[in-house]
Amino acid sequence: MKVLVTGASGALGQSLKKVFRNSFCPTHKEMDIANPKSVNKVILSYKPDILIHAAALVGIRECEEDKQKAWAVNVEGTQNIVNTLKKLDNNCYLIYMSTACVFAGEHNKFYTEDDVPSPKNYYSLTKLCGEIATRQYGNTCIIRTNFAPKQQWKYPKAFTDRFGTYLFAEGVAKGISDVCKKKPIGIIHIAGGKRMSMYELALLAGSRNVGRMALKEYNGPPLTVDMSLSTKRWKKYRIK
Repeated sequence: MKVLVTGASGALGQSLKKVFRNSFCPTHKEMDIANPKSVNKVILSYKPDILIHAAALVGIRECEEDKQKAWAVNVEGTQNIVNTLKKLDNNCYLIYMSTACVFAGEHNKFYTEDDVPSPKNYYSLTKLCGEIATRQYGNTCIIRTNFAPKQQWKYPKAFTDRFGTYLFAEGVAKGISDVCKKKPIGIIHIAGGKRMSMYELALLAGSRNVGRMALKEYNGPPLTVDMSLSTKRWKKYRIK
């Protein structure tokens, strides 16, 4: 089984490389997803049986400030992959990594696969448009999740009033491995079993010196306040 992973340099990608040890993980230089010719060359040459598309521009502020780049990477890049898989025509199983941020997150609820997305910022809009692009390809699983690497928190503070059913990256990678064994089609939520704040997540990751921060102190693009997911189609995972 030949597996190709995009975005292998990111936090999730690094964990995917450990789970899918023999996978092909092209660098940005080897395959620029925003370049159709580059995507064609790599995918048509390697001929994957499974393609896990984790590459994306994920910075909310960066996406807001450079919408052209965000669209080129998150939407056109995904469309390029879909177009190439249609050319490959080997029924390659496509996993598109989406986000809990496609939901508004204002209703203190646990979103399931049946809930209607309502993006609050440009990043989440592009990820939703990426979902729509992958629906043009039949053998696709869209995975929505929310995770962080299990390491020192990269910011000096973490929100005490922004919530999610978080997992660590290695937990999501394990969930993706489970998905690849059964190959469901459509939308799947890979979620943790516990709703927690970002501050609690930072502490759980081992960041003892991280400070507390409230959303009222934040100044920037709109944020999804509650990214809590549930699932009707899959199982929940324990964060550890």
